[in-house]
Amino acid sequence: MRGNLGGPRILLRRLRETMAKPTDAQERLNEIVRLIAANMVAEVCSVYVLRADNRLELYATEGLNPNAVHHTQLNVGEGLVGHIALEARILNLSEPQEHPAFAYRPETGEEIYHAFLGVPILRAGRVLGVLVVQNKSQRIYSDEEVEALQTTAMVLAELIASGELKGLSGQGGDLDLVRPMRLTGLSMAEGIGLGRVVLHEPRIVVTNLIAEDLIDEEKRLDTAIEQLRLSVDDLLNRDDISHGGEHRDILEAYRMFAYDRGWVRRMVEAIHSGLTAEAAVERVQSDTRARMLRSTDPYLRDRLHDFDDLANRLLRQLIGHRQDATESESESETGVPSDAIIVARNMGAAELLDYGRDHVRGLVLEEGAPTSHVVIVARALGIPTVGQAEAAVSLCEDGDAIIVDGDMGHVHLRPPSDVEASYVDQVKFRAKRQEQYRKLKDKPAVTKDGVEVELLMNAGLLVDLPNLADAGAKGIGLFRTELQFMVAESFPRMREQENVYRKVLDSTNGMPVTFRSLDVGGDKVLAFLRMAAEENPAMGWRAVRLGLDRPGLLRTQMRALLHAAAGRDLKLMFPMITNVGEYDQAKDLFNREVAHLERHGYEKPSNILLGAMLEVPSLLFELDELMDRVDFLSIGTNDLHQFMMASDRGNTRLSGRYSSLSPPFLRALRHVIRKGDKKGVPVTICGELAGKPFGAMAMLALGFRRLSMVPSSIGPVKAMVLDLPLAELAAVFSDFLDKAVSDEDIKTFLGDYAEKHNVQVSAGNV
Repeated sequence: MRGNLGGPRILLRRLRETMAKPTDAQERLNEIVRLIAANMVAEVCSVYVLRADNRLELYATEGLNPNAVHHTQLNVGEGLVGHIALEARILNLSEPQEHPAFAYRPETGEEIYHAFLGVPILRAGRVLGVLVVQNKSQRIYSDEEVEALQTTAMVLAELIASGELKGLSGQGGDLDLVRPMRLTGLSMAEGIGLGRVVLHEPRIVVTNLIAEDLIDEEKRLDTAIEQLRLSVDDLLNRDDISHGGEHRDILEAYRMFAYDRGWVRRMVEAIHSGLTAEAAVERVQSDTRARMLRSTDPYLRDRLHDFDDLANRLLRQLIGHRQDATESESESETGVPSDAIIVARNMGAAELLDYGRDHVRGLVLEEGAPTSHVVIVARALGIPTVGQAEAAVSLCEDGDAIIVDGDMGHVHLRPPSDVEASYVDQVKFRAKRQEQYRKLKDKPAVTKDGVEVELLMNAGLLVDLPNLADAGAKGIGLFRTELQFMVAESFPRMREQENVYRKVLDSTNGMPVTFRSLDVGGDKVLAFLRMAAEENPAMGWRAVRLGLDRPGLLRTQMRALLHAAAGRDLKLMFPMITNVGEYDQAKDLFNREVAHLERHGYEKPSNILLGAMLEVPSLLFELDELMDRVDFLSIGTNDLHQFMMASDRGNTRLSGRYSSLSPPFLRALRHVIRKGDKKGVPVTICGELAGKPFGAMAMLALGFRRLSMVPSSIGPVKAMVLDLPLAELAAVFSDFLDKAVSDEDIKTFLGDYAEKHNVQVSAGNV
């Protein structure tokens, strides 16, 4: 077929006919290797399939000893075939026996062949097997022949992925495509979820591989590439991107890839082998992904997502021109399964909410950070979440069985029955324990020696509100008003905000609700609010800083809250206060809105309490001045801790390095509660520290009596409170804190105390 451009197209048509025949899997595979050998004038064509035990098994051959089928096996990395599977690279050799990776297998009779061409069988960059042709004459195969073999490997990839070859193995083993896998990521929301994979952005399935008109396909590709480049250029010209910074540098690299001539040339060559434009994009991307996944260059591995995104955008451009490719079933109107585990590179908070809480049992992200919007919402909804799960999207298929372990940060794909049974037992145990906690919901949170503790709930969406009664909370200690903004497509008008806040107050039946004013900026970017990218967003233009600079945003929210709370109590606190001057400015804006109500004769709240969130360490040195001004104070332990420790909580390398039970941090908190008690100012602990039984124990020992946490933490913390002899703990803890040097000292002390006094501390939630 050398010099014959029609060869690959003829072969593809014959392969399609073979795939459509009503025959068994082995005979179909035998027919495929015969067709390939005849079309390429090869004396040997062999297919090796990767099994779940990481061994390559000869599944079919034309030319080698047929008795070797399902008997010859190679480890990945062993022999020429194993080398191709390991590196996901083509081998085109004259005298293959001289290659250092050659491994002799006497049962095959291949020693008489002096030309060897092998290509990996790839799907989404994942190696499923190896396709080989051989000849007796000494030669190097032409580029056309290499292209042809790569093209036919795509057909074999779909055959393997279909599951049709299951059960053919001579060793009775499963294919690698269904191999159980455990991915290790980062725990972002606790809990365990068992279910089926739903890919958030399903891979585009190219159904038409064979080109009818090569010139037309090349024109379609050129048009789609031009549109792709224009869209990237438009993105870079946006006002919020054009001012430079790390964000722009990343996008410049993105544009460089879009204009890469080598990428385009490889796709054109694939079209010339007989593929449609869509199939050419898919083949080149699969090959690129396979190589980059195996690269030792961290820069190249980091750029893998950029290449993936470019290919997906290009495919969608092509689909816009001709519907030869279709989205996978999860985008159809069949709906989301009731046990969906969403798997995504990344996603927005609104996109998660679109699935419906009743259908989602877990979330797996290749990217994501503990403070990203979608993770905050997932945590609020009680959805077990694992982030930083590398290559999760490419390793799974829609409908695969999956387990998300949000406690340990593990993801189990296609888990073995014993692993699944173990997790089922854990889920049953948790359900039983939660039932025990539910029995405590109406019990007052009073320590064993009679100290009353106020357990409050963190919330931010209307879907959170039913948890108030279910968890037995005494009110909402932190209502994150920004979540309403984050899931909206445009800025919510004053009446829209008012309706939400009124529903919140109505649902609590008179229990206290503490609203936090808009805390956006930094990592909480609103789609409708253009903001310049910042090098250090956590310490940037966010929260009350943004509100004071854009007073229209803050005053609209204040007015909505005042209207919603007419005739009722209103508690409002301002986040990210750095000095008392900022609090004074925010309070002045609020007083103007109160005056506006009075001027126009609107009903006011019956009682107004204004407070601040202590998140910035500088306020620790203005506590006297601050407490003379506020009605109450809340400590945002998550941000206060990251700023005190100079440790970005979104940085996965620092995750877990600095504990919120470290002595310096606890001493700072002790200083605050002592000031609060002296000044008569109520102080509430908000943040993850309050929701951990050990953290809550430490807070109570320091003197805090108000703790606000996610709903799922109220039961475990209340169980701990009911068992706790607090006076004895408080009497010894402060002195111990002065001597402690590490968080391990604190954990050991609290653990020993809990064990000695039979204080219930749930395992895995300390």
